[in-house]
Amino acid sequence: MRLKSSVPVIIFIFIFFLFLVPVYGFELGLDDAVNRALEYNLSLKKSEIDLAASGYSEKNLWSEIFPSISANASAGYRNKFFSDIPLNNSGFNYSVGFGVTLGLNAGIPYTMQNIKLAHQGNILKYEDAKNQLSIQITKLFYSLTAEKNNLLLLEEIFNLAQRQYTRSEVSFRNGLVGELSLTQSSLALENARYNLNTAKTAHKNNMSDFLAMLGMPADEDITLSGEVKIVKIDADAESLIKDYLPKRPDIIRANQEIERLTLTQKQTLLQTKAPSLNLSVDWSSSNFDPFTDTLSATARVSIPIDPWIPGTTKYQNVSKTSDSVEKAKLDLSSAENSAKTQMRSLCSQLRNSWDSILIARLSLTAAQRSYQLTEYGFNNGTVELLTLQDARNNMANARQRLLQTELSYFNMILDLSSALNIDWKNLIQTFGVSSEEN
Repeated sequence: MRLKSSVPVIIFIFIFFLFLVPVYGFELGLDDAVNRALEYNLSLKKSEIDLAASGYSEKNLWSEIFPSISANASAGYRNKFFSDIPLNNSGFNYSVGFGVTLGLNAGIPYTMQNIKLAHQGNILKYEDAKNQLSIQITKLFYSLTAEKNNLLLLEEIFNLAQRQYTRSEVSFRNGLVGELSLTQSSLALENARYNLNTAKTAHKNNMSDFLAMLGMPADEDITLSGEVKIVKIDADAESLIKDYLPKRPDIIRANQEIERLTLTQKQTLLQTKAPSLNLSVDWSSSNFDPFTDTLSATARVSIPIDPWIPGTTKYQNVSKTSDSVEKAKLDLSSAENSAKTQMRSLCSQLRNSWDSILIARLSLTAAQRSYQLTEYGFNNGTVELLTLQDARNNMANARQRLLQTELSYFNMILDLSSALNIDWKNLIQTFGVSSEEN
């Protein structure tokens, strides 16, 4: 009896918690955010379709030499109309036929190789798109995290301004400060309130855009779990160029384009100038009479002449394929030079930006200590309110500067990992310098 009476209570508790969980939302980590974006992104879905199509073609290369098969059937009526001359086979006539045609040329092997190469290119394109989307989501994730930390800072500044206004109001009532001091405290409080509300609105809008990229409702109560851990990167640009330049997707694609055009050149050359063989077999029967069926077989060799004559259209088409290969090689050289410049620039920026982080950290320490001393002096009546507000603003600016400097440095780490085509965590693990070494 007790078990039966407790069942409704258990059901009620289950339903209560079922509806309670969405109210308080949940935490979203970086890995989960990246996985959701990869699953929801429509461009990736289109790339998956292209990848599946090229993969299907790559698995069925035999279709390039599969013969053309056709079947036909016809029915008709034949009889005299005005003439009295008798006709043979008058009345309804029926016929059926079956044909097989096979065309062979020397360019087929290169056509098959191009199909394989196209599938490899789609695989590379898909993996690169996933990597770029992961980096984009990572940047947005930690940018939102930095905005959240900035909100906490602005809330702290607002609370400090609010406490200061309360003190000024009490002091004004007791005749210890003038009306100007109270007005200045009120203005500082309203400025802090405005800055906080503006930052909250911007963070809410950015968060909504971020959730939309993950396929989640914009009003979902989400808390991002993760902090930007800044580690100094010490890497030699020339070593990175030597080890990672050939692995970049754009360099691989440029090499694949040269290979594709080279295969196309050979394919065009052989299809245009080499002899081709055409085999065909046809069978037909009239009125379903086995004594009227016919079987024919044909083998035809075609030897082109005009492609060998300089100046003809087909001769020019063969020459153009050679020009395309040379231009692709120039494109490869250009891509390599651009990649080298990018990698050198990022390494240089990382070295310089680390000095900016150290300066920003020292500035924050100095600003915090200055505010503590200024607040102590103000409480003891030796420092004016404006001086205290300036010290508070300097401390807030120093914290915001450090947040932005660290976020900028982390984004450069992500850019370098993209330039090297490696995971940013592996980049930090490989080239990161511990705090003891800093």
